Amino acid sequence: MKVLIVEDDEDVVDTITLAFQVGWPGIELVSSSGGQKAVEMAESEAPNLIILDIGLPDISGFEVLRRVRTFSNVPIIILTVMNEENDIIKGLEWGADDYVTKPFRKMELLARVKAVLRRRSPTSEESPVVCGLLRYEPSTYRFFYSGKEIFLTVTEANILLSLMKKVNQVVSNSSLAIEVWGDDYEGATDSLKVHIRHLREKLEVDPSSPKLIITKPRVGYSLVIPT
Repeated sequence: MKVLIVEDDEDVVDTITLAFQVGWPGIELVSSSGGQKAVEMAESEAPNLIILDIGLPDISGFEVLRRVRTFSNVPIIILTVMNEENDIIKGLEWGADDYVTKPFRKMELLARVKAVLRRRSPTSEESPVVCGLLRYEPSTYRFFYSGKEIFLTVTEANILLSLMKKVNQVVSNSSLAIEVWGDDYEGATDSLKVHIRHLREKLEVDPSSPKLIITKPRVGYSLVIPT
């Protein structure tokens, strides 16, 4: 397991490193203080997860995120002092799997990392999950729709799988947040809205008039498959 830390503040790198040493020893950590180098390392080092700051000295973390998403669906957690709603939405819309603001608690960050990664490892013992034209292959962690593979971020995949396991039932925002992130944190509902919108863009014929993933206002979402 390898984690790439993209951060130009050495104190923050040290804090993240300490969190892993205490809470998850054995993880290999590599780091970059610049965005350009981070994009190269995302490809050459093949990390299992990236922790990404936004305020970098050369290019912004948003640009790093955009470039990495052109060739990889590696889980990415943004870790930044930028806590404006527009920044959070932008990070999630551009493909981040989670968004954590500074200052942060070391164990909370580690919990977020584990939540993002916990379904990344293939599980050959599990049977495929099939819901109408949707199919999930746990042995390869791949999703298919109408026979064609759909490429999802880790968070998108976790949300979709949670809905598939409770097909034609309403899954509350709180239940989805706990299933995906391990915690119903403040702002989870807004984050879910962004990820659901991305799922609709990848699955629905008309994302503005969804027929597959239905919103239950102030409650949650339902994956609707005709029986």
